[in-house]
Amino acid sequence: MTKKQERFETRGRLVLYFLNGSKRYFLCSMLFACLVSLLDLINPKILGYTVDSVIDTKASTLPAWINAQIAKIGGAPFLRTHLHYIAFTVVLVALVGAFCRYEFRLNNSKGAETLVKRMRDTLFDHIIHLPFSWHSENRTGDIIQRCTSDVETIKMFLSEQLTALVRITVLIVLSLYFMFTISPKLTLVALCYIPIIIGYSFLFHRRIGNAFRYADEEEGKLSSIAQENLTGVRVVRAFGREKYERQRFEEQNREYTNMWIELMRILSQFWAVSDLFSGLQILTVTIFGSILCVRGELTAGGYISFVSYNLMLTWPVRSLGRVISQMSKAGISVERLRYIMNSEAEQDKPGAVTPDLRGDIVFDHVSFAYENGNAEVLQDVSFTIPQGTTFGILGGTGSGKSTLMYLLDRLYDLPEGQGQITINGVDIADMKAQWVRTNIGMVLQEPFLFSRTLSENIKIARQSANMAEIREASGRAALDEAVEHFDKGYDTFVGERGVTLSGGQKQRTAIAQMLIRKPPVMVFDDSLSAVDAETDAKIRRSLREASEESTVILIAHRITTLMNADQIAVLDHGRVAEIGTHEELLNNHSIYRRIYDLQMSQEVAE
Repeated sequence: MTKKQERFETRGRLVLYFLNGSKRYFLCSMLFACLVSLLDLINPKILGYTVDSVIDTKASTLPAWINAQIAKIGGAPFLRTHLHYIAFTVVLVALVGAFCRYEFRLNNSKGAETLVKRMRDTLFDHIIHLPFSWHSENRTGDIIQRCTSDVETIKMFLSEQLTALVRITVLIVLSLYFMFTISPKLTLVALCYIPIIIGYSFLFHRRIGNAFRYADEEEGKLSSIAQENLTGVRVVRAFGREKYERQRFEEQNREYTNMWIELMRILSQFWAVSDLFSGLQILTVTIFGSILCVRGELTAGGYISFVSYNLMLTWPVRSLGRVISQMSKAGISVERLRYIMNSEAEQDKPGAVTPDLRGDIVFDHVSFAYENGNAEVLQDVSFTIPQGTTFGILGGTGSGKSTLMYLLDRLYDLPEGQGQITINGVDIADMKAQWVRTNIGMVLQEPFLFSRTLSENIKIARQSANMAEIREASGRAALDEAVEHFDKGYDTFVGERGVTLSGGQKQRTAIAQMLIRKPPVMVFDDSLSAVDAETDAKIRRSLREASEESTVILIAHRITTLMNADQIAVLDHGRVAEIGTHEELLNNHSIYRRIYDLQMSQEVAE
């Protein structure tokens, strides 16, 4: 959290950063790709020499040093009676080429998988250190889609398209060189189409890139809908929303499908034009080559070699267009990952401290508004929570109760000039955020449980806890009675987000999670709302015994949960309306008394 964050001004810088650790593999794969390209160009030359100088008697067009080596074994007359030497050479070149292809694929695969691992590790590490506000503003499904689909797109481009680009460049240069040595005129004819193919590839580049970006955005929305419905399946079922959610998913899926249809339409146009000009280029070379052969300006062997080289040239030139189109898609994916990597991670102040948090908690003229909100959620809130006491907070929905605790736990940072929160006389803004959260235990109204066993969930904040400590914490959270009815006890597997547990069992598990840490400050944010009154009372009695030295903050709608607190603050529209003990607040005949009378009358009616 305290490490200096690197900024990525360009896409290239981010790609190079991700390539650390895999560059050597990609460089080796590119080297072997070049060797493969070179070896592919040798056999057509051997074929041309065989036709012109071995089968026929024309002068050799091979380089002088090769002719000198052939002369040592008897020259063309010797090879004419020993054609198996030529066949052996062709096979040898093919075998060396196969070995180079193997090394190319091996190093390329190592580089690709190393790259993906680094990207995933880096993204995950960065995302978990991003502020809580960032996660609130970005959809989970979209984040997952960026870390999976976009990572895979970048991997495919760097491992296949980029290495192919090197091979394509080598093939084009060497093919044109060999073609030029055979027939400069015919080479110029072949070259006429290359600028056209590259030109229309760049024209399609922007259209393809925009289409890929929109398709990625639609996929992110679709992933978000699927993720929400899968994690909230019980709510969907409970309210009979299956039909509505299915229609919502199908509508978004239709948009996503239409985007890909549009993208495929653009790509179809691109490849149709590419095939047309590539076919015309081959046809033109074939016709003009035949004319040159008839005129005697080109030998039969030279013609065969030239056509072979031209076919080799056609593939890389067309592939160059594919690389350009894939570059559009990869560029969008890199930009989407750059948004994540350039998002500011939490940073502690220089010289952040780790003081003892056993002391008074003071909220001093605290005001706060969320970035996406207009009105202030908290307005000039001031109160003191003495160390070792139990402090209750009561208020209606939207009164700012939870926001106070988010600020206390540094999930949101208090802006400059908006007040101060201190613990034991030290401003929490001057503390290390991780230290604050380690020493302030929070239990939320809707706790999150992981897909692990019950015991693993309980000790998630303190891995060194033994079974006796787990049972003790569970007993204080009134969870032990429920566990006794589970077939596997504490080894019971808890489904995703605790879906296999009831609301009350999840809340009690979360309370046990916090109690096992024994933090100096304990916050219960309406975390007893899903338990019955009897269990509520039992847990509160247990908490008083377990937290004699800890400061306890209780946030609740139920006054019976708060009435035994040392002090109770009543929030109304972001302000402290009244504060005092239960008896004092009852005597005020204000908000607290009205809520008390209402809740008591409801209990009597029940």
